[in-house]
Amino acid sequence: MIRERAYPVEPWHVRETRLDMDVLAQSESVFALSNGHVGLRGNLDEGEPHGLPGTYLNSFYELRPLPYAEAGFGFPESGQTIVNVTNGKLIRLLVDDEPLDVRYGELLAHERVLDLRAGTLHRELHWRSPAGREIKVRSTRLVSFTQRAVAAIDYEVEAVDGPLRLILQSELVANEALPPQSGDPRVAAVLESPLQAEEELTTADGGLLIHRTKVSGLRVAAAMEHEVYAPGRTTSQSEGYEDWVRTTIGCVLQPGETLRVVKYLAYGWSSRRSLPAMRDQVEAALTGARLDGWDGLRREQREYLDEFWDAADVVVEGDPEIQQAVRFGMFHVLQAGSRAERRPIAAKGLTGPGYDGHAFWDTEMFVLPVLTYTQPAAVRDALHWRHATLAAAHDRARTLNLEGAAFPWRTIEGPESSGYWPAGTAAFHIAAGVADALRRYVQVTQDTELEREIGLELLVETARLWRSLGHHDRHGQFHIDGVTGPDEYTAVKNDNIYTNLMAQRNLISAADAVMRYRDEAFHLGVTDEEAAAWRDAAASMHIPYDEEIDVHEQVEGFTRLQEWDFAHTPPEKYPLLLHYPYFDLYRKQVVKQADLVLAMHWRGDAFTPEQKLRNFLYYERRTVRDSSLSACTQAVLAAEVGHPELAHVYLREAALMDLHDLNENTRDGVHMASLAGAWIALVAGFGGLRDHDGNLSFAPRLSSRLERLEFSLQWRGMRLRVDVRPHETTYALRHGDPGDMLELRHHGEPVRVTCGEPVTMPIPTAEVSGPAPEQAPGRAPLLRLPENEP
Repeated sequence: MIRERAYPVEPWHVRETRLDMDVLAQSESVFALSNGHVGLRGNLDEGEPHGLPGTYLNSFYELRPLPYAEAGFGFPESGQTIVNVTNGKLIRLLVDDEPLDVRYGELLAHERVLDLRAGTLHRELHWRSPAGREIKVRSTRLVSFTQRAVAAIDYEVEAVDGPLRLILQSELVANEALPPQSGDPRVAAVLESPLQAEEELTTADGGLLIHRTKVSGLRVAAAMEHEVYAPGRTTSQSEGYEDWVRTTIGCVLQPGETLRVVKYLAYGWSSRRSLPAMRDQVEAALTGARLDGWDGLRREQREYLDEFWDAADVVVEGDPEIQQAVRFGMFHVLQAGSRAERRPIAAKGLTGPGYDGHAFWDTEMFVLPVLTYTQPAAVRDALHWRHATLAAAHDRARTLNLEGAAFPWRTIEGPESSGYWPAGTAAFHIAAGVADALRRYVQVTQDTELEREIGLELLVETARLWRSLGHHDRHGQFHIDGVTGPDEYTAVKNDNIYTNLMAQRNLISAADAVMRYRDEAFHLGVTDEEAAAWRDAAASMHIPYDEEIDVHEQVEGFTRLQEWDFAHTPPEKYPLLLHYPYFDLYRKQVVKQADLVLAMHWRGDAFTPEQKLRNFLYYERRTVRDSSLSACTQAVLAAEVGHPELAHVYLREAALMDLHDLNENTRDGVHMASLAGAWIALVAGFGGLRDHDGNLSFAPRLSSRLERLEFSLQWRGMRLRVDVRPHETTYALRHGDPGDMLELRHHGEPVRVTCGEPVTMPIPTAEVSGPAPEQAPGRAPLLRLPENEP
């Protein structure tokens, strides 16, 4: 775990003031740069030491077998694993024949800064070689948001005492050796030398490598070029072999003189394009990069982020750590999705190999809601990706003897990539998540073109899944049996309430869409009788409820299960899935992550305020948060039911998940859902944002730690700014036309906001009675404010 406040608290930067070898891999994830297409882990420029090398291209994967002791019908036979592609970050430096390696000599100063407004990673170091020669190095790295295939590094070496002979070796390296695989089954499988060489080329100022995966047959090209600035004579040459290309630059510097090298990188991959086409693609990308030059790339990067932050920034006053963390989270969420362009947003983005680079339901239920309100174009692409996987989802449904589309528990390209296990195979709720992400996107953007083009088919095929998966009992109630909800510790049960409520909205959304697009629905084979059956199933959906203790049941019969023995579960036995058999977990009242509580967030229209409070208190005592997905949802509901102080500490857990490495797996990449969850906890929790009925509503109320919360939303072409203070909230429309008007609700009261005329509303006093929420023994929120802070 990274010690608390390893990074100084700053509003727009994440700064590392010393190099801590014990958390090198974690910092590589924190300092990763990406644009959704290319991802570079924050490895040191010289390549070593490293925690985990990593350069990734979205959806570039290799196939690997999924072994079973005994085969079973329908078991997935192979999985997809993201590949560490050609590393172009490497810039090795020799100072009078001494390699720059911070493990040797003396590191006099070292600092790295992730600049959230500039979109760059800057590094400065002052090093004395074992022979006593001193240099200063300054490097700045970026992955371009505006030029999708391009990354660049500005590398500068200054001689402190001299003269010095410098040899700089800039490289492209494929098939890097990777550390041994972790014992944690959630960590990505390590593939040994997955790339086969197809071509290497060298030029006077760079080179190119083209490789192909051995099994999946995907082709990747990487190219580099250099611009060299030096005060005197320099030498330069390039050489290449199957798995590496190197450009070597030599010069002599006097004290105070500098050698500056700008390295341009270009990446591309394809399953279809020929080798010459790939070669031309990356060469063209390099030409575009050099056309703009380093200064142009930096300027474009800043302009792109200025526009993003104007639409998406969250201002937090009263908790500086949260201010830094929510911007850090939004930056990584943007990096994961901004230029993914019809490819998935993985659970770890492109920051590490965690979860094999797979996308889960996290994308639709945590990441896409944030991007819908802040960067909707990225959501449009993500929905196109899901639609592109429909054929695989149809095949999976047929295998399971179902109709419609059964989306995979985890995947890169579409096929199920999880080895068979009950919790994953039965987690059909992902289909409702896809439908809900689509519904929300169309609702916010009014993009009826996308709804007609792909949305209708997604809604129809997911509705068909629910209708075939569920059934009416003899009393006419509709049940969905044998499924797993978000809580994977309660698996293969009947009538999971989250699944049922989300499926209910899915069925209604599909039936409504069919009415809007009758011709398109006809071509999909939808009849009036089928749409009526969806409405009937939704209307008669069974919602489990325990009348005796007055709470909803997470699944049918949950409240009669045996209680988990928390008193005799020591802290080192968490997460439970790594220390207890699933068979034991499935039979007890123990909740891995918010499930029914998540339903009360996304389907809050199905519960009364009194039910929400009783349910929250009941499930709070049984939820162990063995998933990074849980804390943000618990923050949202804690705020809604009148416990803002508890909401605040859950907010801190979600927001600081990676900056403090709370789950001790940040080394494998940052947690996109938890980073998105910081925004959700603030905006949906303390801002009270809801959109159940197709209209915006807010019920803002701050914790005593917060002095102000300000955030923006994009809504139907308008930009709404919400400024929450302890006793009042101001709503203002920005960047709209003079006649624009937005209707919303504030604590239930209708409000009309027009462009240029902000509206300020008082926040009613909270009325809360009853006991304070209690957590399971030993499972209180992981981070609280230091005692010496207010």
